[in-house]
Amino acid sequence: MWSHGSGRRLGALWRQRDFRLFWFGESVNQIGNSLAVVVMSLLAVTVLDATPFQVGLLAVLRYLLTIEHVLAVAFLSGTAAVFFDTAYQVMVPAVVDAADLMEGNAKLRGSESVAHLAGIGLGGLLAQAIGAATALLANAASFLVSVACLVRVRDVRGRRSDSRVRPSPSEPRQPLRRSIAEGIGFVAKDPYLRPITSWTTVSNFGLAGYDALIMLFLVREVGVGPGLAGLLLTTGGVGAILGALLARRIAAGFGTARSLLLCGLVLSPPVLLVPLTSPGVGVVFYVIGMLVCITAVAMSNVVVASFRQSYAPAGMLGRVTATTRVLLTGTAPAGALAGAMLGTWLGTRAALWIMLGLVASAGSILLTGAFVGQRDLPQAVVPAPAVPGAAGL
Repeated sequence: MWSHGSGRRLGALWRQRDFRLFWFGESVNQIGNSLAVVVMSLLAVTVLDATPFQVGLLAVLRYLLTIEHVLAVAFLSGTAAVFFDTAYQVMVPAVVDAADLMEGNAKLRGSESVAHLAGIGLGGLLAQAIGAATALLANAASFLVSVACLVRVRDVRGRRSDSRVRPSPSEPRQPLRRSIAEGIGFVAKDPYLRPITSWTTVSNFGLAGYDALIMLFLVREVGVGPGLAGLLLTTGGVGAILGALLARRIAAGFGTARSLLLCGLVLSPPVLLVPLTSPGVGVVFYVIGMLVCITAVAMSNVVVASFRQSYAPAGMLGRVTATTRVLLTGTAPAGALAGAMLGTWLGTRAALWIMLGLVASAGSILLTGAFVGQRDLPQAVVPAPAVPGAAGL
């Protein structure tokens, strides 16, 4: 069974050149992305006086197309993001030894969270100093830094974990349609990946709706100023850092399967405190709700990524990762649009109850025989036993 990782010394990855380059390039890229999101949201709410539906539509367009003269650029950017996210997840076991997967993913997720916080603050400062449109150029510069780091990563084809990244050279290349079907089929039939992917997809849908509504909710309904609203939004980033720092220790103490149950069933429901947020002392509901929930999200992200990278059979990691990333990317704009529509029809507070209710209840999807009663997740695919209906248990 697969647990938290090896007994190797913590910090060993910092001495690996390829991991440092990979980590630094992605961290800078995340700062640029967070900066761009904050600048666009603040521009819509505080300058353009956008309606709830328009703010939600802005969140939708972050994942799809935009209008008129930037249509082609947005399409190419969105397409590249899907490929990059998939390749990023698949490349981790090619840069990090299998024994260090949990530590490597924790470091990457932790720096991603720090970068998110830094991007929020930097976005506000740059927008005030040089204007929102000009501030968005910093995001483009972050891409260049990321590319410069990635091209310097040495050839990793000889690494031990590479068989999980790509099929054997002797294996004939399959048509793209068949590869996609195999990835979807593997995730859909697997007793571990199916509930994990369903859980994260539903949670992502709800959080995307929350993301589309929260700035309007805090500024217009709760009545906080833009400065306090920005400060409150950093709560999620703090939770993400805590989750990344705690993931390895929690997985070691509780087991990887139990850690996911803890995240989904115990630590996610407190997110329902967020719609109770009110002026003054009432903002503590937002802080507690988001801090606990995003801590759980970050912990589960580290555990799930490490599990998937060690569990997928040889040559299947890319297909499995692409399947999950497409589902997550595809549900994000749908969730943002749902949040925008509910906010328009019912008001932002009622819409938050609905969208965050999905996040709070999604963990029940993990209540299957593959998780209940199990301490750790398996390290590799278990061959199907002879007894029908007992596959993977």
